[in-house]
Amino acid sequence: MFTRFTVTATALLALAALSGCGSATESAAPSPSSTADGKEVQIEAAKADCMKQKGFKYVAYVTPHKPATEDDKSRASGNYQAMRKYREKYGFGVFAEYIYPDTFGTRDAGPDSNPNGKIQSSLSKAQMQAYRKAMDACQVSAANKVLDLKLKSTDDFNRAQFRASVRARKTTLNTDPELVELATAMATCLKGKGYAVGDTAPVAMSDQGQKTWLAKQDKLGREQMDDVPDVAPPAKDDEVPMYYVPTLNPDEAKPYLAKEIKAALDDLECGKDFYPAYLPKEISVQRQVSAQFGM
Repeated sequence: MFTRFTVTATALLALAALSGCGSATESAAPSPSSTADGKEVQIEAAKADCMKQKGFKYVAYVTPHKPATEDDKSRASGNYQAMRKYREKYGFGVFAEYIYPDTFGTRDAGPDSNPNGKIQSSLSKAQMQAYRKAMDACQVSAANKVLDLKLKSTDDFNRAQFRASVRARKTTLNTDPELVELATAMATCLKGKGYAVGDTAPVAMSDQGQKTWLAKQDKLGREQMDDVPDVAPPAKDDEVPMYYVPTLNPDEAKPYLAKEIKAALDDLECGKDFYPAYLPKEISVQRQVSAQFGM
């Protein structure tokens, strides 16, 4: 059982680059621009120099970006058939992670891929603590230097990314007249099917299905833990959401996934006109934010 930071299926910023967590999502993340790639290389080089100055060995390493498949690209464009194929198996991509761990599991690339893994594996516990403290400081220092930011911690960096994403999505997507009209129609359809719908703005409609099921998963996670409240505090739009993930075996997860799949298919039917218009614009916004933060 563990906690995780996550973003919804259409919030495509690669926050996992720093937080190292998050779930697989339905929409394919956009390929970073050459500008983002360049900044990522610069950040890694600055981090390596910083670590050297602190007396630690660190190899500048940029994780290779996995190319999107044709199915990924089709789903990201809002293609109905591609999205339906995905949702028939995975729903919104929440409880499916227990049944399809190879698809949804968050894995470390390991020392064979990242040379820093081998370096860290040779350290004692005390050395590792000092190494990680230095690396966190160097991550912030490098980001501030390359991206011209004034952050004090990696948490600050994560929050800055997330807030920039939230701000860009709302400013651009929630004010788009076409998307507002299509989102309203989608909300009306879902209400007609018996689903509770609060905010009907485009961003909220794109997120509401997965957020609903992440909340159900979080509730189960909280019930399994004695040291956290059973009820989650009210979510804040400008803070990276944190969910408590329960321990479930595949058989325990299957009933939840079956209900999630039904909800995801209803969501798709009601949003079959909304998603093709929304998702390409969403990806464009997120590419801009990703480039801003060197992701």
